[in-house]
Amino acid sequence: MTPQQPPAPIVLDPTGADRNREHRQLHAGGSVILVDVLGVPAWSVSDPALLKELLTNDDVSKDGRAHWPVFEQVVQTWPLALWVAVKNMFTAYGADHRRLRRMVAPAFSARRINALGEVVDGIVTSLLDDLDALPAGETIDLRQHLAYPLPITVIGHLVGVPARQRPAFRSVVDGVFDTTLTAEQAAANTVSLYAALDQLIAAKRAEPGDDMTSLLVSSRDEDGSVLSGAELRDTLLLMISAGYETTVNVIDQAVTLLLTHPEQLAHIRADRATWNDAVEETLRLEPAVAHLPLRYAVRDLTLPDGQTIAQGDAILASYAAANRHPGWHGVTADAFDVERITKEHLAFGHGVHFCLGAPLARLEVATALRALFERFPDIELAVPAHELQPLPSLISNGHQTLPVRPRPAA
Repeated sequence: MTPQQPPAPIVLDPTGADRNREHRQLHAGGSVILVDVLGVPAWSVSDPALLKELLTNDDVSKDGRAHWPVFEQVVQTWPLALWVAVKNMFTAYGADHRRLRRMVAPAFSARRINALGEVVDGIVTSLLDDLDALPAGETIDLRQHLAYPLPITVIGHLVGVPARQRPAFRSVVDGVFDTTLTAEQAAANTVSLYAALDQLIAAKRAEPGDDMTSLLVSSRDEDGSVLSGAELRDTLLLMISAGYETTVNVIDQAVTLLLTHPEQLAHIRADRATWNDAVEETLRLEPAVAHLPLRYAVRDLTLPDGQTIAQGDAILASYAAANRHPGWHGVTADAFDVERITKEHLAFGHGVHFCLGAPLARLEVATALRALFERFPDIELAVPAHELQPLPSLISNGHQTLPVRPRPAA
C-alpha cells in the first residue's frame, strides 16, 4: 500500500483579501492545520482552547534562534524576517523573557497610563475640531484624519519621539506590517527603521526626559544589568509598532462596524451597551492582528486529537480565526453584537506574552469612539461597505482607507 501523503498546506494570502474564507478553511482543518506563510511552513492554531494551552506551555518558545532549526536559513530571504529576528521580549523565552518584561513593565504602569487620559482626550478633541471645520457633505478618510494620527501622537508622546520625526516613524512602521514587500524591500525598510531608532536613542542619552525611551535607557534589572544595544532598539521597535499600527486598525474596524450595524450603535446610545462593549466586541470580531508569527515547539507536542507538532516546527497563532471559533462563541460567532454577554477574545494574546499596552489601546479606542459619535451623530460611510479594501497584509487587519462623511449634506 502506498503511504498516504500529508495534505498540502493552505497558502495564506499575503494581501488579506478574503479573511472570512480563510477563517472557514482553518476551522475546517481542525484544531491545527499546516499553512504556508510566505513560503515558510507553520502549524496554524485556530482552536481557542488549544491556542490558550500552547500560549502558556513552557514547551512552546518564541526564540527562533534557539528553537527553530531553519532560523538562520529563513531569515536570509524571508520578508517577515524582522518578526522573528528582533531581540526583545516579543521573541524572548523563559528567564530571558521574564528579565526583559520586568524591565519594560514600569513604562506601562497604571499611573503612567492613567496620566495619559487627559493627553488622549486633548488629542482626540483637536483632531475632531479639524473635522468640524469641514463643510457639510465633505468626504474624508477617517484612517488618515483620526485612526492614524491619534495613536502615533500618543505613542510619540509616550516614547518621546519629536513631532517632526513622527511621519518618518509612521512610514517605516507601516512597512513592518506590509506582507506584500519583497525581501529586498523589507530589508531596506528595516535599515531605515533602525536608523530612526538610533537617532531617537542618541537624543535621549544626550537629553533624558520623562518618556519611555529615557526610562529604558536608564533601566536596571534586579542584578544591575541593563538592556543591550540590540535589546534597547528592538524593545522600542516593539513598543512603537505595537502601540501604533494595531490601534489604528481597531479604531478603523470599530467605526466601520458601528456604521454598518446601526442597530448596535443604537444599543449604545440607548445605554443598553457601552463604548467599552463596542471596543471589546470589535477586538473579538475584527482583531488588529489576524496571524502573529511565530512560535516553535521546544520538543514534540502531542495534541488532544492525536496529532503531533514535531520539535522545531513553527507555530502560527491565528488569533482572528480563534476569536470567531464557533466552539467558543456559538453560531453567532461571525456576528457583531455589542450586547454579547461573553466577549472573550485573544486580540491581545494570552499568557506571559499578553500585551502590556492593552489598557492604553482600550483607552484610546473608547475615547475616540465616544467623542466621534457624540460630535458627529449623523456620520456615515461615503462608500458601500463592500468597496472598502483590506490592508495588503496577512498580519494587519484593517482597511486601506475609511471614507466617511462626518456631517452629511442636507
